[in-house]
Amino acid sequence: MYSVLHPEKLGNKLNFTSNTERVRDVRCTLQPLREVWLKVGLEKLENHEGVAVKALLDSGATGLFMDTTFAKEKEFRMEKMKRPLLVKNVDGSENIEGAITHQVECNMFFKGHVERV
Repeated sequence: MYSVLHPEKLGNKLNFTSNTERVRDVRCTLQPLREVWLKVGLEKLENHEGVAVKALLDSGATGLFMDTTFAKEKEFRMEKMKRPLLVKNVDGSENIEGAITHQVECNMFFKGHVERV
């Protein structure tokens, strides 16, 4: 999403040399125009316990991710990865949360469809 700022709406903050001169500042925001959340079920493989969650559809991520705090609170079995996965933001900078060091395997249910994730 792009937002356009019109200088004439900024009041006395800008000085124009003529009435025909206009400046536009285009800034990119990281907020999507629309978010799509789905109610899905997650099933732990070791005890078949189910957890209902809201999942963000198409966040732009290149994989499926679960928050570490959520995984611990819901007692998902977390396996340490052989090699941590470095996480980068859209702008190429490293994510402040650091690398992904653990993974979770579970079944995900949505409207009669099940997928091992």
